[in-house]
Amino acid sequence: MNNELTRKDIEDMEAEIEHRKVVVRKELLEHVKEARSHGDLSENFEYYAAKKEKNANEGRIRYLERMIRTAKVLEDDSKDDEVGINKTITVYVEEDDCEEVYKIVTTVREDSLNGLVSNESPMGKALLGHKVGDRVEIEVSKDYSYFVVIRKIDNTTTGDSGKLRDY
Repeated sequence: MNNELTRKDIEDMEAEIEHRKVVVRKELLEHVKEARSHGDLSENFEYYAAKKEKNANEGRIRYLERMIRTAKVLEDDSKDDEVGINKTITVYVEEDDCEEVYKIVTTVREDSLNGLVSNESPMGKALLGHKVGDRVEIEVSKDYSYFVVIRKIDNTTTGDSGKLRDY
């Protein structure tokens, strides 16, 4: 599996695991007990729904634990004035004559509709290591590319890096 994760990704996963084990697991067990008390289990939709939800939570816990166990920790060795993982950047898109803001994240946090761009995406790969003022070509395919100019790099790496993807 060997997903590339930052230390922040791993910390967030550990926090989610803890929350699911301590809070969510307890609530779901109560739902199962309550549904079971309603009588005949062969026709008890609430019981099956509660069991399904409980099993989904346990599956998510196992998934996150496996991700952590098999992860390759990605160190961000970019300088303060360079684009790197978990940094927010403002770029000017020449073709569209507009500014856009993106945060470069790992693939498990990627959500391009919300401005979270993977370090493995064409844009992420192209921008990593560049500095303010650099004009960078983003090659989408062999037939299409466009240029952006880096206007700002926010070195603040704290805060929410996006929700972990559900696989």
